[in-house]
Amino acid sequence: MYKFLIFFVALITLTFSTQAQKKLRARELGIESGILTPGKWNAITDVKGVSVGQKTLIISDSIRTGVTVILPHQGNIFQEKVPAAVYVGNGFGKAIGTTQIEELGNLETPIALTNTLNAFLVANALVDYTMSNPKNKEVRSVNPVVGETNDGWLNDIQGRHVTSKDVFEAIHSATNETVEEGNVGAGTGTRALGFKGGIGTSSRVLPKEKGGYTVGVLVQTNFGGILTINGAPVGEELNNFYMAEDVPYVVDGSCMIVIATDAPLSARNLKRLAKRTYLAFGKVGSFSSNGSGDYTIAFSTHPYLRVSYTSTEIEKTTLEVSNDHMSPLFLAAVEATEEAIYNSLFMANDMKGMDGRTMKALPVEQTLKILDKYNARKKVD
Repeated sequence: MYKFLIFFVALITLTFSTQAQKKLRARELGIESGILTPGKWNAITDVKGVSVGQKTLIISDSIRTGVTVILPHQGNIFQEKVPAAVYVGNGFGKAIGTTQIEELGNLETPIALTNTLNAFLVANALVDYTMSNPKNKEVRSVNPVVGETNDGWLNDIQGRHVTSKDVFEAIHSATNETVEEGNVGAGTGTRALGFKGGIGTSSRVLPKEKGGYTVGVLVQTNFGGILTINGAPVGEELNNFYMAEDVPYVVDGSCMIVIATDAPLSARNLKRLAKRTYLAFGKVGSFSSNGSGDYTIAFSTHPYLRVSYTSTEIEKTTLEVSNDHMSPLFLAAVEATEEAIYNSLFMANDMKGMDGRTMKALPVEQTLKILDKYNARKKVD
């Protein structure tokens, strides 16, 4: 009996391991977005100093949510703020802290992503985190930055299950290497383009002659439209798209997009960079429905541009990429956003949640056949 139990446990472990291996990112399946080269991790963490932490809540039959936190550097962010900008594609959302970024052009806390009704509790947790640093004991104003999407179809959203403890755990577990994707963190209960959505990330590194800068993107996908992958009409071929006859389809939702770059960019050019993500948003089949809250937050990690809370300087000498050299960065933002969205879909799994509802993941094998039909991917070994 004992030997049988060992064999059974080993078999189950092998089964789960095999299943995990089957989930491949878009690029691993021959789906390459654009012409630029990804960084080492093909993630937002390829931008030096950036780390990502996540806490996933899958509890009982109705809690399917979480929090994803992006830290621009490993120091005291409030004391060493980074330049930042926000672009609002469609403002049906509850994004917190964006007006101060718009006004002052900097970011002073980590960026947290969660579900709609938890945004306010998560913002409070970011304030607690900031105030917990002894060096911030005299601080009397904090601008927490929180983005959200509504996961209320799979998740008991009214329960507001993400706690301050979860936010702190996400922050303290943040990594600057591989980022988990799919049904994790703030993407646990989301759905996108007719399938299970989630967290996705990607990056691009410019050639040295174009500055050698890195642009990294992380997305929380929860929106509708007509899924298109590298130009192939995947949603239409699968008969799962907005306005398809006799197909129950929810087009409203939201998408949070976070851009990090080590390029020295002012808030003005960061906003120009953020705008370009909307081109990628359209390429994947979204049109930002009426009920979609689509926000992009962009920041630069360049150390020379940090804003010291205690600075007494009247004037500040700045370093900035000139307008005429922004185009390669714009291209990088479009490519990385597009691939990050694809990764959020390809890395997601079927999810059963509240009231027995199930959201199916993108059917990979069928999708690859469609892509091959339209010559939309490279052959892989």
